[in-house]
Amino acid sequence: MAIQTNDLTSKLAFDANGVAGLKQSAKTGSPEALKQAATQFEAMFINMMMKSMRDATPQDGMLDNQQTKTFTTMLDQQMSQNLAKRGVGLADVLVRQLGANAANAQALAIGGEQGAQPAALAIPADAAAPAKAAAPVASVSSKNQPAHIRSFQEKLGADAEAASKATGIPAKFMLGQAALESGWGKREIRNADGSASHNLFGIKAGPGWKGKVVNAVTTEYVNGVPQTRVEKFRAYDSYADSFKDYAKLLSDNPRYEKVLASAGDASKFAHGLQKAGYATDPHYAAKLSRIITHSLA
Repeated sequence: MAIQTNDLTSKLAFDANGVAGLKQSAKTGSPEALKQAATQFEAMFINMMMKSMRDATPQDGMLDNQQTKTFTTMLDQQMSQNLAKRGVGLADVLVRQLGANAANAQALAIGGEQGAQPAALAIPADAAAPAKAAAPVASVSSKNQPAHIRSFQEKLGADAEAASKATGIPAKFMLGQAALESGWGKREIRNADGSASHNLFGIKAGPGWKGKVVNAVTTEYVNGVPQTRVEKFRAYDSYADSFKDYAKLLSDNPRYEKVLASAGDASKFAHGLQKAGYATDPHYAAKLSRIITHSLA
C-alpha cells in the first residue's frame, strides 16, 4: 500500500505544526517524507545563517525598530523556505545519509564533514564537523567504493596527476583534500548564476588575486568557535586550473615548505597543512587523513 504524505514544504520554515507533521511523516521512512523533512531542515539552517549575518550588522539606524525587525524576520523565513526549495545541497546530503545503507552512509560522513554548522542544529556528520574524530574504518578497493567516490576520482584523476608532477604531492592526497573541501563535489562553491566556480580547494581571493572571484558563505573557527561569514573565493575556468593554482600555492608559499617535504605520509601531510594555517577547522587534519587513508583507493 502506498504511503500518503502531506506536502508541507510550502509552509514557513518555523511553522511549529508543519515541523511536527514532518517529524511524524519522516518516521515512515519513505523517500517523499525524508525529502520533505530534509528540505524543511535546510530552510531552518539557512534562516539561522541569515539571522547570524543580520545580527552582525549595525542596527541603530532611523528605520531600525521593533516593527521593521519583525517584518525582516518574516521575510528572512520566507526567503529561507524559497532557497530551500531551490536547494543549496544540505537537503540532498540529509536524504543520502538517512536513506543510504550503513556502508555508504559512513563513506559520506568521511567525505563531507568540512564546514561545521551552529551547534543548535543536529546536522549529520557529512554536513557538520564532529566533536571528535570518528573511529577508523577499513580501507576500500576501487571495486567496493561508493559510486560517488569512484565518479569523483575518474572525473578529476588526470588533473590531480598533472598537479602531482608539479609538486611531488601524491595525486591521492590532492583528491582527498578536494573531496573534503567540496564534499565530493556536492558542495562546490558556485557563482551567483549557479554555475561552477571550479574552486575545489576553498582557496580565498586575497588582495594579490587578479582572477575571477565568487562570494560564498563559509565557516571559520576563531579560538575554536565556529563563525559563519561571507568571503571572496577564487574562481577558475576549469578544474584543471583549480589543481594548477593549488599546486602553485603550495609550491610558492614558504609556509608550506614542510608540507611538501612530508608529502610521502598522509597523516604528516594533513597535519602539516593544518599547522601551516591552510584551514581553521581544528579537526581538519583528522578528516583529511581519514579520507586519504580509508576512502580513496
